[in-house]
Amino acid sequence: MKIALGSDHAGFTHKEMLRTWLAAEGHEVRDFGTYSADSMDYPDVAHPLSAAVESGEFALGLLLCGSANGVCITANKHAGVRAAIAWLPELAALARQHNDANVLCVPARYVSEEQTREIVSTFLKTNFEGGRHQLRVAKIKG
Repeated sequence: MKIALGSDHAGFTHKEMLRTWLAAEGHEVRDFGTYSADSMDYPDVAHPLSAAVESGEFALGLLLCGSANGVCITANKHAGVRAAIAWLPELAALARQHNDANVLCVPARYVSEEQTREIVSTFLKTNFEGGRHQLRVAKIKG
């Protein structure tokens, strides 16, 4: 699967772990940055990543920041993006099953690297259920 990956400085360590792990799992990963733990502005990564998901270049996107709020708010500015925050695998599953989320936002300051792998793995393996959920998702566009 083609996956877009990005973080701010607070999510950098988790992003680096995911980049290596996802590639080892056979995924094609593009790293949108950041490329160090130096302080930076999360929209500088979240906007280009979200545009790439919105365009269909990538099936799914993964964003990490301290709380996940900043990257999630930014990602959802893109009409073709449905970004969701998950700090538990169950929330990642529901985001895919019920909301057809295509960008997962993980709060790196509140989950371990092991928990992050579990959350991301669940997100990637879960499919959208459609049906009654499709009707709801269709209403998001307004």
